[in-house]
Amino acid sequence: MEKTNHSKVTEFIILGFSEFPEIQLLLFLVFLIIYLMSLTGNLLIIFTVCSDSHLHSPMFFFLSNLSFLEICYVTDIVPKLLTVLIAQNKTISFMQCMMQMYLFLACTITEFHLLTAMAYDRYVAICNPLHYTITMNRKVCITLASVSWMTGFLDPVPHVTLMSQSSFCSSNEINHFFCDLTALMTLSCSGTSMIENINFIEGPFVGFTPFILTIISYVYIISAILKIQSAKGRQKAFSTCSSHLTVVLLFYGTSLGVYMRPKSAYSLNLNKLLTVVYITAIPLLNPLIYSLRNKELKGSVWKATRKVQNWFSFQN
Repeated sequence: MEKTNHSKVTEFIILGFSEFPEIQLLLFLVFLIIYLMSLTGNLLIIFTVCSDSHLHSPMFFFLSNLSFLEICYVTDIVPKLLTVLIAQNKTISFMQCMMQMYLFLACTITEFHLLTAMAYDRYVAICNPLHYTITMNRKVCITLASVSWMTGFLDPVPHVTLMSQSSFCSSNEINHFFCDLTALMTLSCSGTSMIENINFIEGPFVGFTPFILTIISYVYIISAILKIQSAKGRQKAFSTCSSHLTVVLLFYGTSLGVYMRPKSAYSLNLNKLLTVVYITAIPLLNPLIYSLRNKELKGSVWKATRKVQNWFSFQN
């Protein structure tokens, strides 16, 4: 391990999935396919929403923001993971590690708030449909999205600053597949109580407040749907928010399970499993969930796909 003044490491070693040496190539292919499919699916949603004027509504505006965020997620983590798996290039510089951790935390917190904004949009659409266009106007949508991104990228600053000043005197091997905050905390020998305290002080605001607001929105949404007389009407109303609800359950269930636990309850294997789900599976599933459950988006995606195919055919 390289050190400066016996305390400051200059690089880390990402072990990845070294406990499974016999399936490194298989894991590489799996993550490569997931990465390419995630990029393709989310880019297709962004392209479809931007190119189809019928989709220029608040719901699809937030969905395109979410798709861009998912692209940031996988691009921050997966390319380095692929080099760890196939090229056995397990080293990452100290600065690159801090940057990767920062971007990951920023994306996570931004998604908390974006999902809350999307829940509010569905609440207004179902509970106050006559005032929907007035309430969810362009200015409101841009403000909600901007606040989500700004909060997400400002909040991790103290965590990353404190971690960058920590001493790693026992090892520089990160037993994870990226520079995860909790994994780095286990390596620190200078004490991480300050970071843990920040996590539990900020937790109610960063994680639970958006979650509670989302739950409240869905309590009103479900109450309004149950008051609809016809079964067809209830099904149509629920179909407009079922995609979002599915994503919310997946995201909150995994991310809160990882980051709202004390260090004493930290389980490396469970952490890896949960993190794999919301770094790779959720960005992959989001386009599928939204496009398959939303007929309007599904039709537009097929049209956009044909346009892209025709363009490539013309180029050839």
